Amino acid sequence: MERRSLVLSLFAIGCFIATATLIPGLGTAQADKVKAAMADLKAKTEKLGAPKVEGKDLYFGTTKVDNSVVEAVGGVATLFVKSGDQYARVATTVKKEDGTSAVGTALDPKSAAIARLNNGEAYYGYATVFGKTYDAGYEPIKDASGAVIGAYFVGQPTP
Repeated sequence: MERRSLVLSLFAIGCFIATATLIPGLGTAQADKVKAAMADLKAKTEKLGAPKVEGKDLYFGTTKVDNSVVEAVGGVATLFVKSGDQYARVATTVKKEDGTSAVGTALDPKSAAIARLNNGEAYYGYATVFGKTYDAGYEPIKDASGAVIGAYFVGQPTP
């Protein structure tokens, strides 16, 4: 009887290891989608030119950012401009709870992403935006001097 239990235990452990290593998880697939969407958004803006802020507006080259820049990225996407300690949405596909565009709204000051962005670093993880949870990525937008002037955001709805 002990031998049978040992064989079954080893079989179960083998199945667990095979499942964990050979079958990609949903989290990995979501993270890959987020990273691909971020790469697409950054490539799209880089083609327009160097980022800069004029007044409260974000530009890439001579193009003033609007919602057309973030459309067709995959999932949801936003470009933020930094003003003081806040990041304001200047282009977004994100909708508020009432269904209207979130352009002009600020990144939640309690967001885990803010400290990372202020240090010029990316944040990847979960984010709740207007009551919806996303597998998200935030990356800083830096001007020619290296100062953080805004942020990129992309998100995939969590299942």
